[in-house]
Amino acid sequence: MKKIKNPYIGLEDQGYNCFACCPNNPIGLKMEFYEDGDDVVCFWQPSDNFQGWLKTLHGGIQATLMDEIGGWLINRKLQTAGMTTRLNMKYQHPIPTGDGVTVEVRGRIKEMKRNLAFIEASILHEGAVCSSCDMVYFCFPKEKAQTDFFFSGCEVEE
Repeated sequence: MKKIKNPYIGLEDQGYNCFACCPNNPIGLKMEFYEDGDDVVCFWQPSDNFQGWLKTLHGGIQATLMDEIGGWLINRKLQTAGMTTRLNMKYQHPIPTGDGVTVEVRGRIKEMKRNLAFIEASILHEGAVCSSCDMVYFCFPKEKAQTDFFFSGCEVEE
């Protein structure tokens, strides 16, 4: 498993402050990503600041985690930018928050149809799937990603 470099680091002066992945967003999730074969993975610790019900991770935060893993799949695997066109969540088990809790967010591209990527993702806690998601991403042509979204590629650390 290799860590994926964040290609947006250094673009803070141009407005990069993503709630999900910007390491300098004081209220953000600060997600980091790894490549594991066909999958992109994030290990994340849900603090109590992100709970919905008592000591339970908010469903909207879970959807954000899934949406972001989808975006990073497009960045890393297809080397372009994209946008979510559909996100269908299935909440199966509550996810705890607090000290010592780590979840695994994992996603992969199931299928490509022209410029649409069909993605499946899940959030696991202690090896059990707690929520799952099917997404569709519209993938921009690489030229548009470079000019409109400042995307210059997404590589892994050596």
